[in-house]
Amino acid sequence: MSSITRGPKFKLSRRLGLNVCGHPKAMNRAGRGTARSDKKLSPYGQQLLEKQRLRAYYGVSEKQMRIYMKKAQKVQGQTGIALITTLERRLDNLVYRMGLANSVRQARQMVNHGHILVNGKKVDIPSFIVSVGDELQLREKSRTNELFKANFEAAALNECPYLTKNQEEFSAVLARMPEREEVPIEINDALVVEFYSKSSL
Repeated sequence: MSSITRGPKFKLSRRLGLNVCGHPKAMNRAGRGTARSDKKLSPYGQQLLEKQRLRAYYGVSEKQMRIYMKKAQKVQGQTGIALITTLERRLDNLVYRMGLANSVRQARQMVNHGHILVNGKKVDIPSFIVSVGDELQLREKSRTNELFKANFEAAALNECPYLTKNQEEFSAVLARMPEREEVPIEINDALVVEFYSKSSL
């Protein structure tokens, strides 16, 4: 990924006070007072910030977020956990988690360009929600791509507890639903739920 495409994401990460793009250098130039979280925020401001962080992390639009919230509110249990679990099971996010891409953004491009199979069939919709038992796989023609190979090999030791990876087959299976504490994202999802509960969905 070029510095041109990294720039805006790095800047957004520093402004939101959270590494929302997953790049190890994203927060290098983050100084005290540069993030919105460094300022004294009202309760509404805190809710808005967490919502913006969550949207930026998964790269979803406001319209998509409202759809996910509506669905999460219908699930028994905590709405925030249901929301995170759904976002975590987006196809682009799981392609990133399994290590084929070095960012959600790159994973989204891979899905859009038809590099990913779900249960043996091409799925080019990044927002596709993966179900437990589904197998994600890099299509055979794409396995010669040096970037994809390098990403997957570099991530070989990075374990995602709800994914079962097969290095030889460039594949992974969603073995079970993610637990909230396993999702490596520093978001107060309760504040996100509060934000949307005050606005009409």
